[in-house]
Amino acid sequence: MEVAVYNIKGEDTGRKVTLNDNVFAIEPNEHVVYLAVKQYLANQRQGTHKSKERSEVSGSTRKLHKQKGGGGARIGDINSPLLRGGGRVFGPRPRDYRFKLNKKVKQLARRSALSAKAQDNQIIVVEDFTFEAPKTKDFLNFAKNIKTADKRMLLVLSAQDKNVYLSARNLPNVQIITASDLNTYKILDNKSLVLSESSVAVINEF
Repeated sequence: MEVAVYNIKGEDTGRKVTLNDNVFAIEPNEHVVYLAVKQYLANQRQGTHKSKERSEVSGSTRKLHKQKGGGGARIGDINSPLLRGGGRVFGPRPRDYRFKLNKKVKQLARRSALSAKAQDNQIIVVEDFTFEAPKTKDFLNFAKNIKTADKRMLLVLSAQDKNVYLSARNLPNVQIITASDLNTYKILDNKSLVLSESSVAVINEF
């Protein structure tokens, strides 16, 4: 699959790059995509939630009234989960939500996401660029030139570029990532996938 390369002004340079059909033209596997997204979101969870159970609530352990003969339900101490301010039954405890996925499963999910973007014509390739100084205005002009200013955009670079990153940092609909860190969730979480020309070579090896 060949796609045109655009410059920072949104003009066709006349050059084309080849996208690997094994990465950008496979039949998307929705189930492995689901697993990869589920793992990514699970890995973001801190898992530090905690509530106090009956033995941890501050309060007397004295039995409130006798077991029988009072005409009411039996009850223990004031820490009972049935009472206001009592402990919680089976409350959340700190835990690790991470789980493992095989490398080949994650690879297939990434390829499936890239192929889905390619089928929807949501991939744009631009020649390598940088800015002389960090300026949000320059990045906005770039986004307008390639017609992605009103969409959620993921810009994939071959290596980190401080000026480009700082120029886009304040824009809520723009994310920047290096090709080596590209994952299924990031691909699907944005409407437009903008690849720098040099990053294509890295992604073709996925």
